[in-house]
Amino acid sequence: MIRYGPAGWMYDDWAGVVYPAPKPRKFDPLAYLAGYFDTIEVNSTFYRPAAPTTIQSWLRRVEHNPRFRFTAKLYQRFTHQRKTTWTADEVDEVRAGFDPLLESGRLGAVLIQFPWSYRRTDENREWLDDLTRTFGHYPLVLEVRHATWNTPAFFDGLMERGIGFVNIDQPLFRNSIKPTAHATSQVGYVRVHGRNYQDWFREKAGRDERYDYLYTPDELQPWADRTKEIAAEPQTEDVFVVTNNHYRGKAVTNALQLQSMVEGKKVPAPPPLFNEYGEVLDPYAEPAAPPVEP
Repeated sequence: MIRYGPAGWMYDDWAGVVYPAPKPRKFDPLAYLAGYFDTIEVNSTFYRPAAPTTIQSWLRRVEHNPRFRFTAKLYQRFTHQRKTTWTADEVDEVRAGFDPLLESGRLGAVLIQFPWSYRRTDENREWLDDLTRTFGHYPLVLEVRHATWNTPAFFDGLMERGIGFVNIDQPLFRNSIKPTAHATSQVGYVRVHGRNYQDWFREKAGRDERYDYLYTPDELQPWADRTKEIAAEPQTEDVFVVTNNHYRGKAVTNALQLQSMVEGKKVPAPPPLFNEYGEVLDPYAEPAAPPVEP
């Protein structure tokens, strides 16, 4: 099973681009997207652990799509705030949100995302070992961005522990990890961030500026090929292809294109998207009501 989808669903700039405008009464963006995609990566859990009541709401809103799986980012306390060791209460708070997803069968992966500054040192390897043991009962995938991690021993270790590797596309600067097609567990993962070189490391760049990038078909085709390669590995059971270049629905556009490239056919797409990206989308998608209705 290969599942495609964007990172997140709550963006004001998607109104009239991805979502209809004005929005219909009782419009639910999560349920709407779950009619087109079989996964969405949850970003909000990076900033704060999700409450169990919130998780139950998400689960109800995707019931109409039995193929749908969430992936969710681990709370930044464990990946970006490493000056002090985490506490048992912090672990319990994260588990309280992730456990209902796991128990419902809707948790595709927990994404452990480290920043580019996280290099392969003895101290960082020890932190990573402790972290993956702490949350080892979840399907884990790991994203590192620095080239020091690109060693056979590292990938062998992931495979031994059943941890998936996140193959990323990012602006390539000195010592940035380059595009790969590694499959180190039952879960394969592709994550494309865009190639906005101008704003990627600019200190004052906002979220929208950093992820404002629309891939061309020529840039996406190698990722479609890598997706097929990952899916063909004997240990791979599920592949998640997530687009994080969210500004003005570009992630949705590129996710649909990637799906079409891999499957070799046009795919259904939200009709509003064609107002802005019709010329780009026409060879890959066709406007349609959600094929899985909420």
